[in-house]
Amino acid sequence: METSDRLNYNTFEATAERSKKLEEDLVRNPSKYRVLTGDRPTGRLHIGHLFGSLQNRVRLQELGVQTYIVIADYQVLTDRDAFESIAENILQITMDCMAAGLRPEGGNTFIFPHSHVPELNQLLLPFLTLVTMAELDRNPTVKEEIQAAGQKRINAGMYTYPVHQAADILFCKGNVVPVGKDQLPHLEITRVIARRFNDRFAAKKPVFPEPQPLLSNAPIILGLDGSQKMSKSRNNAIMLSATEEETASLIKKAKTDADRVITYDPAKRPEVSNLLLLISLCTGEPPETIAEKIGDGGSGRLKSILTEALNYFLKPLRQRRRELESDLGYIRKVLRSGIEQAQKAGAETLNEVREAMNMKI
Repeated sequence: METSDRLNYNTFEATAERSKKLEEDLVRNPSKYRVLTGDRPTGRLHIGHLFGSLQNRVRLQELGVQTYIVIADYQVLTDRDAFESIAENILQITMDCMAAGLRPEGGNTFIFPHSHVPELNQLLLPFLTLVTMAELDRNPTVKEEIQAAGQKRINAGMYTYPVHQAADILFCKGNVVPVGKDQLPHLEITRVIARRFNDRFAAKKPVFPEPQPLLSNAPIILGLDGSQKMSKSRNNAIMLSATEEETASLIKKAKTDADRVITYDPAKRPEVSNLLLLISLCTGEPPETIAEKIGDGGSGRLKSILTEALNYFLKPLRQRRRELESDLGYIRKVLRSGIEQAQKAGAETLNEVREAMNMKI
């Protein structure tokens, strides 16, 4: 455990080593850990989410790790003008998660929107006193997201949402957070907030754990344009809820290149290599082997194989999703149950926080 009180965004090698050891212990001692992860309700989830995070969540669930999945609806307000579809998107994301294999009815996985957990959001105020504006301003992830939002007026929520994210993680005393390398700065803020709170208010009896990053081994899935990460907002994604026909149409339009001979070369041929990677993720066959089999069959053959492989791979997920779509009452019940559990965990934590800060009456 780090003891420094300074924010440090340059410890990737050490973080990777800690993550490796954490992964080994998760398998041996799953009951020691509580995972916090989540999504912003900006739309339905796509295959990039499936291969990048959903499959890992299911894996952790099957190991027996208690998992809280926060749908960060307040965070949509930081860089989006549209809010009319937030409630609908919460339902859609919940169905996507469950169709992918998450089982809230098992009593160890909880899905909830953080706007419905006042105890969580109440932590934001004391947490804001533990970081400086300069520290938030230096956060590289915030800088990138401000640039990506393309807004002329940057609201204060954009700067402070790493602190809100800390509340998301710490309200339930989450001690493991699955992240990619680009999300490490946010998690480092959470770790420092936990450390500073304990040092300032609870030196004798620490309240918060310092959550550990579990680095993802999932490959980066490019969008069908082949030039940037798959994203709902960039219109380059295949949604999990897409039909087989919609999937075939989208893949047909996917960007490739002029070379008829198919090879796997992510650096020089990112578009073709991305499609080969997707086939590999569906079939388990190495992308290099797939490329050799296609040979000079060209992009038409490549896209045909991907369409068949992806539709076959997603068939059980889509069937489960159709079942869930027919019972929205059940989806709302799952969310209410998740909210109830989150409120319970949050109330217990908030009670400890008040006691540590001498605010109990």
